[in-house]
Amino acid sequence: MTRADALLLSFDAILSDLDGVVYAGAGAIAGAPEALTECVKRGLQVAFITNNASRSPEKVAEHLQELGAPATTDNVFGSADAGVRLLLDVVTERGLTPDGTGTVLVAGSTYLEQQVQAAGFTALRAKDADGHGTYGAVIQGFDPSLTWSDLANASYAINRGAIWVATNTDYTIPRAEGIAPGNGSLVNAVAMATNQYPVVAGKPAPVMFEQASQQLGSKQPVVVGDRLDTDIRGGNAASIPTILVLTGIDTVETALGALTAERPTFMVKTLDSLFEPYETPELSSENGGNSWTCGPWTAQFDASSDTIAMTSNSDNSDDPDVRAWRAACAAYWHAVPEQEEQHVPHVSFPNK
Repeated sequence: MTRADALLLSFDAILSDLDGVVYAGAGAIAGAPEALTECVKRGLQVAFITNNASRSPEKVAEHLQELGAPATTDNVFGSADAGVRLLLDVVTERGLTPDGTGTVLVAGSTYLEQQVQAAGFTALRAKDADGHGTYGAVIQGFDPSLTWSDLANASYAINRGAIWVATNTDYTIPRAEGIAPGNGSLVNAVAMATNQYPVVAGKPAPVMFEQASQQLGSKQPVVVGDRLDTDIRGGNAASIPTILVLTGIDTVETALGALTAERPTFMVKTLDSLFEPYETPELSSENGGNSWTCGPWTAQFDASSDTIAMTSNSDNSDDPDVRAWRAACAAYWHAVPEQEEQHVPHVSFPNK
């Protein structure tokens, strides 16, 4: 087994998620801002790609700067702005203009409302809507102050024919206290009331990744995120390599069982790991068959029992590290290249 160079040497820009990567709630994830600052010192560009539609790029950058991350207004890309651009696209496709669309209900933040207005639309907060009225469009983005009335008025408008755009569909968000419902959960509440589903701007759509890469002038970007269904799926959709960092929502187990479209290119424990040699799984010639080795760990998948047998030549086999799971992923993904539903095979470790 050979050790590769530090992972970051392969790229010229990092397109980083925020929640679960840089911070959880208001506080920084230990070492994350410092790691991104070190990336900049080593010549990489950094952009922040967030599905959070409740804050402006200025506010996001200010928060990141307070945490010590290398953020500016120009390198923050949020789903509120992407959602408004998508709304403009949908309106244009229907032969309309912002003036001719009718009032847009905003089930989201003050910033989202401001961006809707800046695009030339007439905006009204959903909580202030007439439940019996007719509106041209609804744009829905996360805001902690959203209430039942916001969702109800949005539902009434959509049921009467309003265009429906969502900034993002993250089902959960990591907070300092734990995992909380995200915009996707609120979108689903409206979907249940309308039997419809919105067009969606944020991750996993590739738009923000493509915009960031273009603005940075990056030729070799990499996406860093903690979520398979948004960050990794979106990076894969944009044909950009992806790194799953294990400081947020998804785990080594969910990565192993991921849908094909959500399988990461790389997997690391923390952002500090970007500076360490990255050991890539290799097909083992010793055991034959579907046997993959990474560091001291070897994984062999048996389809008949749906089991990955793990072995180790290390004295620390009671404490499997991320290299064990890289090997497990390689063995399983090689055997099951197409997977449309989440499924985690059984993993058998020594002495477990």
